[in-house]
Amino acid sequence: MAVIKAYAFPHPPLAVPAVGCGEEKKIRNTLTAFDDAATEIAELAPETIIFITPHNVLYGDYFHISPGEKATGDLSRFNAPEARFEVSYDTQLANEIISLAERDNIPAGYLGEKNKTLDHGVIVPMWFINRRYKNYRIIRISQSGLEPSTHYRLGRCIAQAAEKTNRRVIVAASGDLSHKLPGSSYGTVPEGAEFDKAIADVFASADFVSLFSISDELRDRAAECGYNSFTMMAGCFDRLKADGKLHSYEGPFGVGYGVASFTPGESDDNRNILEQYQTAMLENAWEKQHSEDCYRSLARQSLEYTVKIGKKLPLPDNLPDEFTKNRAGVFVSLHKHGRLRGCIGTISPTKDNIALEIIQNAVSAGLSDNRFDPVDISELPYLTYKVDVLSPPELITGPEELDVKRYGVIVSSGYKRGLLLPNLDGIDTVEEQISIARKKGGISERAEVTLERFEVIRHE
Repeated sequence: MAVIKAYAFPHPPLAVPAVGCGEEKKIRNTLTAFDDAATEIAELAPETIIFITPHNVLYGDYFHISPGEKATGDLSRFNAPEARFEVSYDTQLANEIISLAERDNIPAGYLGEKNKTLDHGVIVPMWFINRRYKNYRIIRISQSGLEPSTHYRLGRCIAQAAEKTNRRVIVAASGDLSHKLPGSSYGTVPEGAEFDKAIADVFASADFVSLFSISDELRDRAAECGYNSFTMMAGCFDRLKADGKLHSYEGPFGVGYGVASFTPGESDDNRNILEQYQTAMLENAWEKQHSEDCYRSLARQSLEYTVKIGKKLPLPDNLPDEFTKNRAGVFVSLHKHGRLRGCIGTISPTKDNIALEIIQNAVSAGLSDNRFDPVDISELPYLTYKVDVLSPPELITGPEELDVKRYGVIVSSGYKRGLLLPNLDGIDTVEEQISIARKKGGISERAEVTLERFEVIRHE
């Protein structure tokens, strides 16, 4: 067998009457859609339901799959301990998923468990399913901080493992949409409705290429938690026709709730979603490369030379005078598929000229940013570059002399320093700018600090 159907489910605890205490009536469409889906699942009689959740342990570079034979969980943290479940894990299928992931160089496995109990990302949809059907085992897979294409590839492994073990499998991708719709306690932003419409369109059409076109910036601004669950689920339909159905969408509490189902069809090599996405990203990177100015071109040459040759790029001939006669601090940022892939910079000049500063920091951004693995040669065609040349910092008396669009900030306390560049997506206030710079420098919110500001010439 294989994945016989997949569902996208929200997970508002108040949907469970013991938690909602009547408030659940405000999401009647969601409740009806949950019940309809549960009825379908009972008719399909899966042996295993794979829950993909954003609310179990999450690692930046690893997919955690819950280990063991059994697990329990309840909604006691939401004042409903009576909503309690005990499940058995399908260890054979989980082992096969891990094995296939390992062959595809996807870091996934049982390591790193921090909480054995089921999370509400699993319990809420399970509450509705179990009202109609209980004769199944589960697998619980966490999202990760890895890029969307890696989530998709793990979904592909799920489908292959289901077929290899001859299981009847349903995938339940758990996730809410934007948490910043009108009425949200987190605030309201226009990107919330924009993100939710994009996801609703994907749900209705099963156009998974469009799923990849949703940017990290839009996701961050919308404050969503389901995107990576949905992307992993989409991988289960690689090279298959798929029918998508949006059962319901609403957001009366300022959070978007969408219920959708996806039914696999016959094989279709034109549905090579990952290849289409990677081709589009490569074409986009090539287009950007051809429009690069001298600053970004030098950063690219520097990193590519070091990754391919293993040595530092010699200073090229015939560079403009501004490269060889001026000194400045420089930040170099790398992006891959629209996501940050590395960023290293110098506040003040450390080299004899700007060109040497760029050469040094481009290599450091690609190979020495400890938040990321070093860039390997296969990634080079997909990278885009941004170079910020800093003006000399100037001491200021307080936040009123800052402007998040114009000035970057340096926050200092003793030997600790934190820097944040200006005009960054998602940072709209001076307070946010200073707070993030404090965190980057390991400076507490209560510590006395001095502030400096600087301007940049940005090449992107």
